[in-house]
Amino acid sequence: MRFKINYKEGTWFAIPLREGGYGVGVAARAKRACILAYLFGPRRESVPKLDEISMLKADSAVIVLRVGDLGLVNGKWPIIGNAQSWNYSDWPMPVFFRREVLPPFRKWRVYYSDTEPNKTIKEELESNERPDLSESGLYGSGAAEIKLTKLLS
Repeated sequence: MRFKINYKEGTWFAIPLREGGYGVGVAARAKRACILAYLFGPRRESVPKLDEISMLKADSAVIVLRVGDLGLVNGKWPIIGNAQSWNYSDWPMPVFFRREVLPPFRKWRVYYSDTEPNKTIKEELESNERPDLSESGLYGSGAAEIKLTKLLS
């Protein structure tokens, strides 16, 4: 089955939370089934209207994730609308964090292309824990729903 791409950079959408209600997100970058999503609370009882969320800014996001687009293309994540104007510099590609799962358990800063959220451009060894950085993995739509549910509960 082939799904129609129904979003673009600057598209606002709702994310159903596992315990009921919705969080919201915006596709800051979109390329080849991968989006850079800025995600926001608080938990809402219903899908908000565009004018209720269009004032949200990057620095108020609860998390920024690289996410697969299945929730958008299959309609599980309702599209709220598109930003009237979209400025990339207002929604930067952040530096992400990756931790090795096997010894020596090194930590890395991961840099992605500013235009392609699925393209790594470099990694640097990180000597400190960085709780301010998001994990570098690509989240499926279900995993993103679980992550946002935990953050908003």
